[in-house]
Amino acid sequence: MDLPFPPLTEKVHKEIEDVFGASGSISYDDRHKLPYTNAVIHETQRAKHVLFIPIPRQSLKDVKMRGFHIPKGTIIVSDLRSVLLDPEEWETPEEFNPNHFLDKDGKFQTREAFMPFGAGQRVCLGEKLSRIEMFIILTSLLRTFHFQPPEGMKKLDEKPIISMGLTPHPYKISSYLCSSSPR
Repeated sequence: MDLPFPPLTEKVHKEIEDVFGASGSISYDDRHKLPYTNAVIHETQRAKHVLFIPIPRQSLKDVKMRGFHIPKGTIIVSDLRSVLLDPEEWETPEEFNPNHFLDKDGKFQTREAFMPFGAGQRVCLGEKLSRIEMFIILTSLLRTFHFQPPEGMKKLDEKPIISMGLTPHPYKISSYLCSSSPR
């Protein structure tokens, strides 16, 4: 059994094995060949976002937004959770559901409401590098290993530790090599 969602991780393992088998290196361009794996990575960023309090911004000019006047110089703190967990944007906002990023044919689809790195001129400068690293590292790990809870562990505490960011509780995992992992 893998953590935390056995049927999802089994599907990821199968997709990776079907595409790569035991040979070949993984590159960021391979994300198009792995729609389900890509959807799981995106859903992880949506459902388990990291930043609780984003970097505050300052209004550079007077702005009127939805009937509200925001004067120049106002400090603005956005709440990305309002978009990432919006029930009008996501079918099951409080649940981990990779189908949020798959069309009816199982192909990966981007979503306008997906913005864990922010948006516009204030988007995180490291977004592109983070996306590349997450895809390559997670896909490589899941290609090579199956992860499972240590013997006797029944359930993980999925509620985050809240500070400036949202951090998972420490826990232990066991792993074993996948049958088709590159040696």
